[in-house]
Amino acid sequence: MSDRKIVIFDTTLRDGEQSPGASMNMQEKLEVAQMLTALGVDVIEAGFPVASPGDFESVQKIAQVVKGSSVCGLARCKDIDIETAWEAVKAAERPRIHVFIATSPIHREFKLHMTKEQVLQNTDHFVRKAAALCPDIEFSAEDASRTELDFLCEVVEVAIRAGAKTVNIPDTVGYALPSQFAHYIRTLKTKVPNIDQAVISVHCHNDLGLATANSLAAVEAGAGQVECTINGLGERAGNCALEEITMALNTRRDFFKAATDIVTRRLVPASQLVSGITGLEVPRNKAIVGRNAFAHESGIHQDGMLKNAMTYEIMRPEDVGFQKTDLVLGKHSGRAALNDKVNQLGFSLTPEQVNKLFEEFKALADRKKEIYDADIRALVQRVLFKEITNVSWTLESYSSTSGTGKKPVTSIKLRRGDFIVETQSETTTGDGPVDGIFLAICQLTGLDMKCKEYRVHSISVGHDAQGKVDVSISFNGQEYRGQGTSTDCIEASILAFLDAVNRIAE
Repeated sequence: MSDRKIVIFDTTLRDGEQSPGASMNMQEKLEVAQMLTALGVDVIEAGFPVASPGDFESVQKIAQVVKGSSVCGLARCKDIDIETAWEAVKAAERPRIHVFIATSPIHREFKLHMTKEQVLQNTDHFVRKAAALCPDIEFSAEDASRTELDFLCEVVEVAIRAGAKTVNIPDTVGYALPSQFAHYIRTLKTKVPNIDQAVISVHCHNDLGLATANSLAAVEAGAGQVECTINGLGERAGNCALEEITMALNTRRDFFKAATDIVTRRLVPASQLVSGITGLEVPRNKAIVGRNAFAHESGIHQDGMLKNAMTYEIMRPEDVGFQKTDLVLGKHSGRAALNDKVNQLGFSLTPEQVNKLFEEFKALADRKKEIYDADIRALVQRVLFKEITNVSWTLESYSSTSGTGKKPVTSIKLRRGDFIVETQSETTTGDGPVDGIFLAICQLTGLDMKCKEYRVHSISVGHDAQGKVDVSISFNGQEYRGQGTSTDCIEASILAFLDAVNRIAE
C-alpha cells in the first residue's frame, strides 16, 4: 500500500499576515504566492476578500496568476462574505471558498448569540450557498477543540451533506493536547456517517507550543489536510509551521505512512523570503530553518558528526535548503572539528602543530562566541610563523588608560625566550595609546625604532571580531613588517610591534 497523501494548506497570506507587523502589499503577496506554488503547496489561502478592497484585489490577482495550486478565499457564514470570496477566486485554476462559523459554547453565547440549532441551520444554508457558486468548499467549525464532541459531529455531518468537500477542525486558541485532539479526529471518523465524503483538515495554533504536535497527532488519527504557515506565522503565538509538519512527516515516514508534495529543498529559501518581506526574523534555534538547526558546537557532537552525520542529525541540511552542516567553532569545540576546519581551509598540520593551534584556539574562543574562517587562518599563520621564527619577545601582560584631554599611560610586561629570562615593565606617555605602546616597547627592548606604517582592520564580522594590525618599522636603515591579531585592538597592536621586533632579532 502506498503512503497516504497529506494535503498542505498554507495560510501565510491570510492567518500569517494577521501577525502584528507582518502585513504585506500586493506585490509582496504575489511573490509569496508564487513561492508557495514552487514549494508544492496544494492550497493557498490568499486572504479574506471581504475584509478590505486591498484584500479583495490581492486575492483576485493571486487567483489570476497562480498556476498549480488551489487558491482559496475565507468567508464567514454571511451572504456578502461568500459572494465577495467567489468574485475574488473564481478566475483561479482551482478555486476554493473556505466558510466558517464558531461552534464552541463560549463563542455561541458571547460572540454569535446563537443556539446550537441556529448554528446548524446557518452551517447548512451558507455551505449550500457557497457550493452553488464554487465546486470546492471547505467548512471550518471555529474553536472546534472547545466544542462539545457530540455537537461537533452534528455540525460536521450537516456541512458535508450541504456540499463541503473538506471539513476543518481548528484548535483556534491553541487549547488542545495531542491525545485529546487525536481523540476528536478518531471520533469524527467513527461517528459521522458521511465522513468518507470529505477530507478532515486541522488548523492548530501554537499558544501552548503544541501546534505541530497536535497536527501530527491528528494526521496519525486520520486527518488528511494540515493548515499551516511559513515560519509558523499567525495570530498570537502563530500556527503550525509548514516546515515543521512537512519535515516531521518526511523524516518519520516510517511511522506516519504519509507524505506531502512539498519540495523540501525550497523550505529555507521560502522561510528567508517570508522573513525578509515581513521583517519578522526567524529565531536562530527555530526547527528546520533556523541558523542553528544544523549547527553543532559541542566537541562531542562535532566529533560524532565528522565520523557519521547520522550520529547527531536526523535530516540532511541539503534536503531543506541549507548548503551544508555548520560545525560552529566555539569554546565547546574539540580538536577533531578544529582540524577538519583547518583541512577545509587548505592547511596541513602535524599533530604537534594541531595541539599548539588548539591552545591558541581555546584562548580565542574564551574571548569571542563564534570563530570564523578568517580567525582560524590567522591562528594557523601565527602557529606556523612561531615555528620558523626566533620568537624572542612575547607579551606577558599590559594595561593602558587614556581619555579625552588626558595623556595615555601604558604599562607592558614582556617575556624573552621560552623561559622567563627577563621580565620588565615600563610606564610611559605618548601621543595616544598606540604611540604609548610603541614607545614602551622601544624602551623595554632597548631598540631605537621608528614606526613607518600602522594599519588596523577587522578580519571577521560582529562586535567581537578580531582586529588585525599591520605595522612597518625601521631599524638601522632596514624596514621590518609585523602583524598581530586579537579581539582587543590594543593587544593586537602590541603583538604586531613584537612581531616586527622579533624579525629584527633573526
